[in-house]
Amino acid sequence: MPAVRSTCCYCGVGCGVVIETAADRITAVKGDPDHPANFGRLCTKGSTLHLTASPEGRALYPELRRARGEPRERTTWNHALDFAAERFAAIIREHGPDAVAFYISGQLLTEDYYVFNKLAKGLVGTNNVDTNSRLCMSSAVAGYKATLGADSVPTCYEDIDHAVCILIAGSNTAYAHPVLFRRIEDARAKNPDLRLIVIDPRATDTASLADLHLPVLPGTDVALFNAMLHVLVWDGLVDQQFIRAHTTGFDVLKEAVREYTPQAASDICGVPAEDIVLAARWFGSSNASLSLYCQGLNQSTHGTDSNATLINLHLATGHIGKPGAGPFSLTGQPNAMGGREVGGMANLLSAHRNLADAGHRAEVARLWGIDTVPDKPGKTAVELFDAVAKGEVKAIWISCTNPAHSMPDAARVREALKKAELVVVQEAYRHTDTTAFADVLLPASSWGEKEGTVTNSERRISRVRKAVPAPGEARPDWEAATAFARRLEERLRSGRPTLFPYRSPEDVFNEHRETTRGRDLDITGLSYGLLESRGPQQWPFPEGAESGKPRLFEDGEFPTPDGRARFAIAGYRPPAEKTDARYPLRLNTGRLRDHWHGMSRSGQVPQLFDHGGEPAAYLHPEDMLRRGVKNGDFVRISSRRGSLTLAAAESIEVRPGHVFVPMHWNSQFLKGHGPNALTISAYDPVSKQPELKHAAVRLEKADLPWRMVAMATGSSAARREALQPLLEQFDFASCVPFGRERDAVLFRAASREPAAAELLARIDHILGLDDESETIRYLDSRRNISKSVRIHGEALVAVRLCGETAACDWLKDTMAGAVSLGDLRRWVLAPMARPPAGFAPQGRVVCNCLNVSEHAIRQALDGGADLSALQARLKCGTECGSCLPEIKRMVAARPQAA
Repeated sequence: MPAVRSTCCYCGVGCGVVIETAADRITAVKGDPDHPANFGRLCTKGSTLHLTASPEGRALYPELRRARGEPRERTTWNHALDFAAERFAAIIREHGPDAVAFYISGQLLTEDYYVFNKLAKGLVGTNNVDTNSRLCMSSAVAGYKATLGADSVPTCYEDIDHAVCILIAGSNTAYAHPVLFRRIEDARAKNPDLRLIVIDPRATDTASLADLHLPVLPGTDVALFNAMLHVLVWDGLVDQQFIRAHTTGFDVLKEAVREYTPQAASDICGVPAEDIVLAARWFGSSNASLSLYCQGLNQSTHGTDSNATLINLHLATGHIGKPGAGPFSLTGQPNAMGGREVGGMANLLSAHRNLADAGHRAEVARLWGIDTVPDKPGKTAVELFDAVAKGEVKAIWISCTNPAHSMPDAARVREALKKAELVVVQEAYRHTDTTAFADVLLPASSWGEKEGTVTNSERRISRVRKAVPAPGEARPDWEAATAFARRLEERLRSGRPTLFPYRSPEDVFNEHRETTRGRDLDITGLSYGLLESRGPQQWPFPEGAESGKPRLFEDGEFPTPDGRARFAIAGYRPPAEKTDARYPLRLNTGRLRDHWHGMSRSGQVPQLFDHGGEPAAYLHPEDMLRRGVKNGDFVRISSRRGSLTLAAAESIEVRPGHVFVPMHWNSQFLKGHGPNALTISAYDPVSKQPELKHAAVRLEKADLPWRMVAMATGSSAARREALQPLLEQFDFASCVPFGRERDAVLFRAASREPAAAELLARIDHILGLDDESETIRYLDSRRNISKSVRIHGEALVAVRLCGETAACDWLKDTMAGAVSLGDLRRWVLAPMARPPAGFAPQGRVVCNCLNVSEHAIRQALDGGADLSALQARLKCGTECGSCLPEIKRMVAARPQAA
């Protein structure tokens, strides 16, 4: 089969990929050099996509649970859909349409999204359809609408090349959008005068490369942006001509920010007043200022205000609608924007129409051929699961998302799913935190197996193409939703023409396209054929146009009643949950470089765990010293909602008084519900986006003297599946894959008391350590030390160390590197923290593309190497470039540089 062009399914950069196949299997992936989002570049996640295209761990056939407490059993698609339709119809007849709901995902294709939205609002008659994009993008939407009049990102990636000042707020772009960050690095190389300002509580890789880093306290962005505007006004750096011609409300705003002096903002934000002044002057005196922002602004109880007050800076200086300038919200998911385009949220209608507008509802009803669209706003994400917990919503359909892990206050969400009368989960992966609650599990096709479109952060619509058949009985999401909708029609509106006549995703796209006619995102000039012949295109692209528009508002006209942009008035409000004597620390959550969301996909690739591969809580050295905690000690982090036990890791990136925990860890890899066991479900009153970026916590050292490390090579997915139920048997436990030459699994546990012999025997059986012909053992029952090692030929294939685990790191390196033991055989049971002489440990991998370790880089730096020498000698950073910010930080920190 020839190579197939498609798009990456991870972040909103929307990189083009070329998929290579053989015998109906995806064998390789590379960046598409012709795609304008990435020009051939891919990050570590995208470049390993082919390694996720395995049937292992996939949902392969429908499953049905007939009664609570019973296990699910395999069934047919017809039976599963008939069962779900009958139950939905019965609940709707008895309790009304608002007793059911749909919770969908920014990882769905636009065509999938469209069918679900029409199914809920057009057929069922409820606006209870919301999306996990509510957790990441809704404050950006609300901020754009409050100031510019519409959810229209006015910028494009090319603006990075023209910017003179780039301000990044609340985004570790180097991790979250690596390919986009490569473009920023390229722009700085071409223009040494380009200034980079980074606003982030942590000293991230992105911040380490900034000309100015403002490590603000979480949730203080509004005070900072108001103070920057105060400086712009005071210094005469505002564009009075643009303000008079194209905006409204500036005089009121100017009075409102009088009290936000740099010193007043410094007291609130925790950054020097002179740095606030400098940031404002750089932004205002630049010929072209571009801002990039993401979850640090959005995930807040005042996220709308944070977005709007940043946009105020652009309107006040005229930095919008021209090359290199504008407020650019970076989309977190691959198709969060496509979902907004079709109205797939509880407060929206198709083509950016407003649910509250009677005229807009009438337009959509006419387009769909129905009598009316319901006017009652639907339940947004947090409200939706609260309604399930209260019994108001009795049936919920969840597609392509994992709310049992990703929603805040995870324990409450899990209790809600237990109480629901019916939970339908449409999912590509069989074992996520949410599938455990499914009464009906429907297998979904995934990346490389689907046809449709997605829209990236710069409004660019790309084709997603099928390269291989889906495994087992998995079906595309639009097809499954359509089949269910037709069954539900038979029960709710029998005898009337179907609302779902679709035979292909192109049929869905064509109907969606028509709903956009005359709207701000008009795409009536687009078609599958045009996207095939001319490649990805930006909206708007109306009928008769030659191309889309890279930049919006170039004429200074905005989609508001008077054609003017509106300045937003917002005052600083503290985060919803304050720290106090009982909970004195601030919790922050964010991303690891090489992982994605809940790791249902990226967690299938062992080598992606080589960089930051085990769960940890990151603390400033002062906080560790104050609590008597050392690297590797276990700590218990508690909030008012739950607790989580993790290993402590020292990090000078984290401010004193703060704790950083990566968002990805869930009960598939870690005992407990992950960091969202701790987070708060309070949300922004406008956008309804929850405050996932701040919670008050306390931290205590956990006294867990008994430790175990167990690992084995081969069949890591099957072994992890078998080990996962055992996580709950320990006070702390994690289970992750690792390795490159050979895939392997690492199980780490700690408890107050030694594990029972029966439990250890079960672990031995899963890891193959019960093969006595190849296993050697050591036992010291007096000290509760036991060790088992299996050696096949000259290869170390399985290890279990209990009570004494000092040798685990070098043994892991031996196993991961497929090292022939030779003379190392005599040391495998020895209590050696350091490897035997002659064995060079691999350690943490910095460059995942070329398998270059931190140890190797530091050795080269100690020998006097600079960045160019590193790249020439070790080749690190010469492939995808995701590791370059870290390597540059290591180069800058070496003693010679100091």
